[in-house]
Amino acid sequence: MKKALIVDDHPVVRAAVTLVLEREGFKLIFEASSVGEALSILREHAVDLVILDLVMPGGDGLELLDRIRANGWLCLVLVFTSLDPLFFQERCMRARAMAYVAKTRSLQQLQKAVHAVMAGYTFFARLPAGSQDPRQRSEKEMIDKLSNRELTILRYLAQGMSNKAIAELTHLSHKTVSTYKTRLIEKLGVNAAVHLRDFAKRNHLI
Repeated sequence: MKKALIVDDHPVVRAAVTLVLEREGFKLIFEASSVGEALSILREHAVDLVILDLVMPGGDGLELLDRIRANGWLCLVLVFTSLDPLFFQERCMRARAMAYVAKTRSLQQLQKAVHAVMAGYTFFARLPAGSQDPRQRSEKEMIDKLSNRELTILRYLAQGMSNKAIAELTHLSHKTVSTYKTRLIEKLGVNAAVHLRDFAKRNHLI
């Protein structure tokens, strides 16, 4: 019996994905609206496929990808997210995701991806080559060099969250978050924390 886990904080999305999975023969479908809920389910149940959003409250999908790999869970992971594949697909591939589907695509595209992954294939978007201006290519290279944790904290900072709020969300100390902020300012070559938001928006990270 094929089992799946949908990790997404939007009930309407989970309902739509459930229909796709049922069409592909899944009989037992779990749902989680946060990384914490997903981890609880994965500890108790061996699922064949995880449909994962990267943007959620209480932690992000990149963190869950890392945890799945660290725990040696054998589930296949299909990323289904609103984030631009240009900046996130390669990172997910490195974390051993098997597919990346943007939410702007049709549900038929998602079903094709589910079918491909369950048949042992990968399913990734073909990214444009050489279409970016030099500045954007340079900034993408800087983003690619960030760790998943650095990228997550960059996105939180760009959304206007305080160090304290980020510390509580990521279970880090206030001092550690402050260190990450300083490091990000240096790595991304921006003048101050206020410019991190401009950088993130320009590169479709938020």
